[in-house]
Amino acid sequence: MKSRETLIRLKKFQVDEKRRRVAQIEGMIADFQRMSVDLEREIHSEQERAGINDPTHFAYPTYAKAAIQRRENLTRSADELRIQLEDAKGLLGEAFDELKKVELLDERDQARERAEESAREQADLDSIGLMRARIGAIA
Repeated sequence: MKSRETLIRLKKFQVDEKRRRVAQIEGMIADFQRMSVDLEREIHSEQERAGINDPTHFAYPTYAKAAIQRRENLTRSADELRIQLEDAKGLLGEAFDELKKVELLDERDQARERAEESAREQADLDSIGLMRARIGAIA
């Protein structure tokens, strides 16, 4: 049974590792979204300061153009992370299913061992009862 306990610990570790990966990706997406919102604010602020809202205008602020590009890059990266997140969630689900299978096998084995032990104890008690009955019949 030692190997089964080791296998359960390994599967739990794998599930925990996959949970951490999912949380890490979710955190990165949240950070990218927050940075994108901050850039959007800066873009609007720069546009208001310059009085030009058209990025194709020759006098459009260079900082605003750069911020727009950074915001687009962050949005693209967040979209790519969402794909990775779905994959990571799928792997987490698979790892969790594997853990549950091993735990169910362990529980079944433990129940069988308890039943065998109980049967042995009952057989011992039955033999003790028979001996007492025989002794009582002789006396």
